[in-house]
Amino acid sequence: MEEKKKLIHVCKMPIRWGDMDAYGHVNNTVYFRYMEQARVEWIEAMNILVRPGGAGPVIINASCTFLIPMSYPGRVEVRTFTGPPGRSSVQTYVEMYIEGDERLYAEGAAKVVWMDTQTGKSVPLPDHVRAMLEAE
Repeated sequence: MEEKKKLIHVCKMPIRWGDMDAYGHVNNTVYFRYMEQARVEWIEAMNILVRPGGAGPVIINASCTFLIPMSYPGRVEVRTFTGPPGRSSVQTYVEMYIEGDERLYAEGAAKVVWMDTQTGKSVPLPDHVRAMLEAE
């Protein structure tokens, strides 16, 4: 049974010339940067500062499947989805498209865990984050 996913954020950013590698397409490591930027924008949209100190979100794993090569010029559209929240974490899923093209170029995932940065231990999701994740 597939987990129910909820679209929670859409981020668009330019593909930069320097994102490409010797093969003339976006380097595989850059896809993780696109996912990171989308994740940070989503987290900041919830009025959570992504800064050292206190409790905050960290990722404990990340993956990406490269389906169609991307290349400059263009704008990548990163669609972020979440699954149901746990006590201290939520699984996120990403789909990447080129603006104006509905073909799926890449898909990825990352598990986001709220952590006390002083102790290194997980803490419960903030109430307003849980409410947003559970809202229909």
